[in-house]
This record gives sequence, C-alpha cells and structure tokens, in this order.
Amino acid sequence: MIGDVLSDRIRDYGPADAIEQENVLQELVQHFVLASLSRAGFFSTGGFHGGTCLRILYGTNRFSEDLDFLLKQPAPEFRWGPYLDRIASDCLAQGIRFEVQDKSSIGTAVRKAFLKTSSIGQVLVLDLPFSRRTARKIRIKLEVDTNPPEGSRFETHYINFPVTAAITTQTLESGFATKSHALLCRGHTKGRDWYDFLWYVSKKVVPDFVLLGNALDQQGLWADRKVHVTAEWYVEAMRARIMEIDWDAARRDVTRFIPSREQDSIALWKPDLFLYHLDQLAERLA
Repeated sequence: MIGDVLSDRIRDYGPADAIEQENVLQELVQHFVLASLSRAGFFSTGGFHGGTCLRILYGTNRFSEDLDFLLKQPAPEFRWGPYLDRIASDCLAQGIRFEVQDKSSIGTAVRKAFLKTSSIGQVLVLDLPFSRRTARKIRIKLEVDTNPPEGSRFETHYINFPVTAAITTQTLESGFATKSHALLCRGHTKGRDWYDFLWYVSKKVVPDFVLLGNALDQQGLWADRKVHVTAEWYVEAMRARIMEIDWDAARRDVTRFIPSREQDSIALWKPDLFLYHLDQLAERLA
C-alpha cells in the first residue's frame, strides 16, 4: 500500500522534528509529480532547474516547495493542461487525489499551475515518527519559463521513486547562471537563493556567463543593455548585491527549509560570510 511505502521512506530520511517530516513528505509527493511528467514526455522539450532540482537530484540539504522548469526552446503555445491531467490521473491511481489549478495567463512567459492535496492526511494512513497536522494540505507550485534566455545546456538524471524515471535538467553551470540572475535581479529577498549560492560555490561550480548575460539582457535591472558579463563584472555586481541584502529577512526565509543540524549556522548569515565565498569564487575565475 502507498501509505506503507511513504511511511517507510519518511523513516529512512530520519526527520528530526515535525517540520522536517512535513518537508520530507512534500518532497516525496514531488517525486510522484516528476515521474508523471517524465512519463508524459515533458522532458523532451523542458528541463528541471532551481532549488528543488538541486535537492532531489544533487542532494543539497535544503528542502523546497516549488517545481521550476524551463523550455529548451521558446514555445508561447505551451499549455500545462495535458500534463496536469496526466499528473492527476497517475497520482490518483496511487491514492493521492490532487486539486489542480492552472493559473497560466496567455501572454506571460512564465506559466504557473498549482497542485493541492489533503488526501495524504484524509485517505492514506501513515505511520510516522511525529504526529501530523492533518488539516494541512500539501501544495506544489509548477512554473515553466516558455521564453527562456538562450544558452542553457542540459543533461539527464534519474530518480528511482516512485518508479525509475529520466529527468532532464540544466547543467550545474547553467543552473548557477540562472540562479545568479535571480540573485542579482529578484525584487525581494529570498534566503533560499543565497543558500543555493553557497552550495554552488562549495561545489566549485562556475556560472555560465554567456547564459547569464542573455538572461540579464532579457529581464531585470540590466534588460536591453547588452551587458558583457565577465568574471570581473560578475564579482563586482555580486559584491554590491550582497551589501544591499536584508540578511534578517534572508534568514527568516530559509530557516524552515533546512534541517535542524544546520540551524545554528544561519546566525552567520551576514555580508562577511557571503563576501568570503564570493572571494573564493573570484580566485577560481582569475
């Protein structure tokens, strides 16, 4: 039974508290969605990227709520509809009933959809280490960029739960470029982005500056300015951005998405920490 399978998987993760347990359960449901998208052929034209991609396919310690994708080539005609139908059908066969909402707006590049379910708490019986808030729905947002900047490179990874499925992702270099665009241009403070920055630097990944330049030209503070992104430009732009971030807000944003063993390290989230890691990256770029 799927309830027993989920219970066993959650126990394998070894959550330290109820919040971690909820994050694990959310992640397992994300696996069902990714496997369904794979079966539906989505990854022939789209790629997975962002924080959830890093968590599920590269093993970062940060949990994530959303599933972010981009198309390999611009396709303004893209619609979530057929894929949402397949997700709902596949998951219902496993006992997970989704409420599906397609929030896409024609004329906007980013197409959004939401999946919500309370069946985890209402239908499936889970034997869990911590008692659950049974009224809480699991909510997953899907976003796809139908007009991505040119230059992403892709590769194939595999998940093995709930079935073996092939997942197309951006390469880490492309992913770091996309993340760097968010770090430089996002209009609000999102600590989860900065957690990913630290991870990329720790893995000695260098962002693809051509892709970053294309993204900056397309949207944000440098749109239509044809910025030639060099290592020097990148380091100085990131240094300026680090100095203007509201680090209290960044800490609040990221706290519930990281395991209890890392909570104390969030107190170090100040400009000095990020400038130190930026300098490490600058040495590799020199």
